[in-house]
Amino acid sequence: MANVVVVESPAKAKTIEKYLGSDFRVLASFGHVRDLPPKDGSVRPEEDFAMDWEADDRGQKQVRAIASALKGADRLYLATDPDREGEAISWHVQEMLQRQGALRGKKVARITFNEITKRAVQHAIAHPRELDTPLIEAYLARRALDYLVGFRLSPVLWRKLPGSRSAGRVQSVALRLICEREAEIESFVPREYWTVQARFATPSGAPFTARLTHHEGRKLDQFDLNDEAKAMRAKAAVEAGEFSVATVEKRRVRRHPPAPFQTSTLQQEASRKLGFGAQMTMRTAQSLYEGVEIGGETVGLITYMRTDGVQMAREAIQELRSHIKGAFGEDYIPAAPREYSSRAKNAQEAHEAIRPTDVSRTPEKVARYLSEQQRKLYELVWKRAVASQMQSAELDQTAVEIADRSGRTKLRATGSVIAFDGFLKLYKEDRDDAGDDDDETRILPPMREKDPLKRGEVTAEQHFTQPPPRYSEASLVKKMEELGIGRPSTYASILQVLQDREYVRLDRKRFVPEDRGRLVTAFLVSYFERYVDTGFTAGLEEQLDDISGGRADWRAVMRRFWEDFARALDGTSELKISDVIDRLDEELGPHFFPRQADDGTDPRLCPACNSGRLGLRLGRTGAFIGCSNYPECRYTRPLAVPGAEGESGGGFQEGIRVLGTDPASGEQVTMRRGPYGVYVQLGEGTTDAKGKAVKPRRASLPRGSDPEGMDLERALALLSMPRIVGVHPETAEEISSNLGRFGPYLKMGNLSKSLDRDDDPLTIGLNRAVALLADAKPRGLTLGEHPKGGGPVEVRRGRFGPFVMHGKRVANLPRGTEMEQVTLDEAVTLLAEKGKEMAPLKGRKGATKAKPAAKAAKGDAPAEAAPRKAPARKAAAAPAKKPAAKKPAAKKAPAAKKPAARKTAAAKKAG
Repeated sequence: MANVVVVESPAKAKTIEKYLGSDFRVLASFGHVRDLPPKDGSVRPEEDFAMDWEADDRGQKQVRAIASALKGADRLYLATDPDREGEAISWHVQEMLQRQGALRGKKVARITFNEITKRAVQHAIAHPRELDTPLIEAYLARRALDYLVGFRLSPVLWRKLPGSRSAGRVQSVALRLICEREAEIESFVPREYWTVQARFATPSGAPFTARLTHHEGRKLDQFDLNDEAKAMRAKAAVEAGEFSVATVEKRRVRRHPPAPFQTSTLQQEASRKLGFGAQMTMRTAQSLYEGVEIGGETVGLITYMRTDGVQMAREAIQELRSHIKGAFGEDYIPAAPREYSSRAKNAQEAHEAIRPTDVSRTPEKVARYLSEQQRKLYELVWKRAVASQMQSAELDQTAVEIADRSGRTKLRATGSVIAFDGFLKLYKEDRDDAGDDDDETRILPPMREKDPLKRGEVTAEQHFTQPPPRYSEASLVKKMEELGIGRPSTYASILQVLQDREYVRLDRKRFVPEDRGRLVTAFLVSYFERYVDTGFTAGLEEQLDDISGGRADWRAVMRRFWEDFARALDGTSELKISDVIDRLDEELGPHFFPRQADDGTDPRLCPACNSGRLGLRLGRTGAFIGCSNYPECRYTRPLAVPGAEGESGGGFQEGIRVLGTDPASGEQVTMRRGPYGVYVQLGEGTTDAKGKAVKPRRASLPRGSDPEGMDLERALALLSMPRIVGVHPETAEEISSNLGRFGPYLKMGNLSKSLDRDDDPLTIGLNRAVALLADAKPRGLTLGEHPKGGGPVEVRRGRFGPFVMHGKRVANLPRGTEMEQVTLDEAVTLLAEKGKEMAPLKGRKGATKAKPAAKAAKGDAPAEAAPRKAPARKAAAAPAKKPAAKKPAAKKAPAAKKPAARKTAAAKKAG
């Protein structure tokens, strides 16, 4: 073997190895092999932004495998994805291999291909290049920016606004867009307006409808008829007049096809046409890019799906034009190939648009090899790419102006006819801002000037202006792209983080900010306004683009950013929480205390004491609404707008909604809101024979579920979990789905696998379950009987890594050793040399021995009372790790450091 090729995923590795033959060995890096450790100091501005990198066990394992393969090889090809992240992964792999001395005497080359086809891969091998240093530096700058914002700004949030989760450089800007749109909706005041329409008939009797445009000799604006009286006068004027055709205007217009897909437009159109979320779209596109098995060969069906370019390779365009000619005829081919350029701000145009790798693989031909999601998305990509090179559609538009004899009352009728369908024969784009498309099919009867018209019914309709719509995934992605915020490849993860942090929720596929999200946004706008400003964030993206283009030094960009950002952080050091609450109370007052009537009632008046003023208050677990007369008045309510879920007027009544009665038990099924979210419950609980309370059966709603869509059937299905999915076709083991502490999951024997966000534990099918479990790792394996002591010797996956176990004796595996690699002899030796007796679950010294002993010494309780105290002490001590930072200052410093580390770890995903 003379060559080693490194790609990102194992699926690609198998396919590419077939293309290259026996002289190549293709290994996967499984994405990033190392990252910044989730702790303070991983990026050090004081050392000119020195950065520490750390590889996890998986990354070390993969690099060791690559180093081992290189021992007999001459050349290393770094073939990770053709984008910034891919360039960074190649750099990380090369750096780690160099540190291990695995590259001595080896030639290293970087190759990229936009599609996984034999032609593209072999062409890449024949045209290698060096790593793109400016692209890597742009990655370093972006990673440092995201880290510093996340790790320096998030702790400020935790200290000054308890209950908040994290802040991120791009995440916080996206959240601000959602919150500001919600504020627009809340402050929106609808305006009334009326329209007047009349039915007419031509001399031949053909009917059509026209709309009033001029009244009393003046052209009508939208709000000129703003009440019923004015509308009725206008209606009467139409009813009193005799009308004829004043003018007839005809013109032919051309509608051009949309550009082929890039990442953002694919997410938008898949959302609108297919109902796919951004995560589902990208995951499905990834599988189509990496390839599906067709005729015994794995074939990549589409080109790389993370791109902001809309241009296509010349040979691809020629293939599309040839296909169009054969399938639709020469009339559907434009005279010259169509050239597209992106209108998005900061577009790189570095890669091709998303297109089929072979246009001859029509959706109909490959449908039987694809899942339903793959089939729908491939058809969308294929049709869009083909349509982009088709002839424009032509429409004949007609506008007829109708006037009475005086010319003071005029109406207008419009219509259009598709004269030549062009690209519309194959594809029609959906748009969020698209209006009524009836004009494309509305045909006006033939008319000529001065033709008399017979008037029919006249109607006046009342309308009210509508507030701007909430952002959908598609419209938010479009807005972020227009503003130049973030990169297309990051949009899906940004939107997911906002939901995971419970800053926003999806309601009828629209983003609604949670009150926690509103508070975080108000805080950031008040104290870090520059860093959640769309213009500033877009400007940073432009600077990152300058770095990747070799036009700017990445450390100089970081220095300018850090100087101002550090000053902003220092400005909050003396900030009191009371000042923060007062400012947020003023900022969000109209949201939390909207006026319900115009009778002068103060919405902040406390309903309990009728004298206190309601306002924002802050507790250990977050913000709430409380009375100013505390402690005399202890009225509180959670953050919620009156009329929203959990409050009177809508959603759950007093936090409970009755769904129906269980036909089996006759007990009532309800939906409730608890401290950890929404759940369904069967009955109200009972007592056992000893009089001890027995809790009712409960089941949490899966993450992402819409409570408003919950019904009795689905609730009973949740309460009956686990659900049997089916029997594995190869192992004959039973597969079940269930809801666990960390969300829905699959289980088969000793294998378990968390479900993806778009998988429903109540409906997931056997094929999908088998595919997910293929990547699952067992929690434990039995290696055999102990040769001396008898009994099974097991290897298990623990919280701190894999370990071997015999009876109560355990021993950790050496660092970097996978549990599947351990033999029975090795396990027995390890247990003999390093084994320790496993402590019983209730044997924590600090909880069961030390505390009671101290009490006995003081004489507070007799010694025999200690065992009864132990469980209470243990229960109190268990959560101490998490809120330790909030305990009184008298505690020792180390107690505060431990939770700080946990919080900074959580900030890793910020941005």
